[in-house]
Amino acid sequence: MMTVCDLDKCAGCMLCLDVCKKQAINVVDNLISYNAVIDEDKCVNCNACHNKCPQNHAPEKVQPKVWYQGWNRDADARENAPSGGIGMALTKQFIKDGGYVASCLFKNGEFCFDVTNDINEAMKFGGSKYVKSNPVGIYSKVLDLLKAGEKVLFIGLPCQVAAIKNYTGERYAENLYLVDLICHGTPSPKILDSFLNQYSKALKSINDIRFRIKTKMQLVVDGKGIVCKGVSDKYTIAFLNGVIYTNNCYSCQFASGDRVSDITIGDSWGNQLDGEENRKGISLMVVQTERGEELLNQADIELRSVDVEIARNNNEQLVRPMTKPESAYGFYDGLEKKGFNRVIFSSYTKDCIKQDIKHFLIKLGLAH
Repeated sequence: MMTVCDLDKCAGCMLCLDVCKKQAINVVDNLISYNAVIDEDKCVNCNACHNKCPQNHAPEKVQPKVWYQGWNRDADARENAPSGGIGMALTKQFIKDGGYVASCLFKNGEFCFDVTNDINEAMKFGGSKYVKSNPVGIYSKVLDLLKAGEKVLFIGLPCQVAAIKNYTGERYAENLYLVDLICHGTPSPKILDSFLNQYSKALKSINDIRFRIKTKMQLVVDGKGIVCKGVSDKYTIAFLNGVIYTNNCYSCQFASGDRVSDITIGDSWGNQLDGEENRKGISLMVVQTERGEELLNQADIELRSVDVEIARNNNEQLVRPMTKPESAYGFYDGLEKKGFNRVIFSSYTKDCIKQDIKHFLIKLGLAH
């Protein structure tokens, strides 16, 4: 089997599908890993896929120049965001200034990418997504806009930002603005579907899914907690403990101090601001370039200083990739034999029992 990058190292950025003019590549998802497999009968050995793949040729990473924490000054936008609403503030201002924004949304049962200069449409990009998305097609759309002289803000995972940099190249870099998200790792959407199937649900049949409400980490499907609001389900427990990521995530070259973007955003965990501000949501912003700082200053964002050491210590993926836990090695065998909930319960019994007790107390009206 001939693959675009090393076996089981594919990040699922889907860049190679946009690059290949012969449609000779198929990205195979076997839950444990992705692989971009080349059909040798169709391949003409142009090597475009190999040369553009960020796993083979990572773009230059830049050392951060300044760190901030803060929030969207629009109180409603901040309240509806998983953290401080910085992504939405940048998106809104960029479109107001005449640009386009490309990012991920949940649409027709799939986590996919789109690009728009309509603020109302762009609001669909909001929210954390603790699962692999499918950016296929977005790279060529962004390049077409850049060729037409438009400015584009691309917001995605570090591997996806690396992919768009490789795809568009230096020629159009001046009009391409990049924001990457602090990423712990991502599982296959097939894993998420396996979890949802236990509750007689499937991605294809739901309209909306959220992975957290502020600091409450839980799956909320069509407005209802998969267990109940306020209780972390076993998908969330598995995700937070790093059990279900694809193999490449545990050796991610983009989970490091130097970054591929203009701005890196995430949660300002461990900050020393007061409890009320934390309840409303506080974001961390790591700025690599001068134009990244310009984007922040132009948007309606409250910027505060941050203790860099605390920020690093509470966001491990700004230093190194997630370490694969022992429980991950037996997860897939257990998934087939026991089912999702049972295998996670057996590995994280204390965490699961704690959430089960909380669920019971909520039902009795003794907690919320």
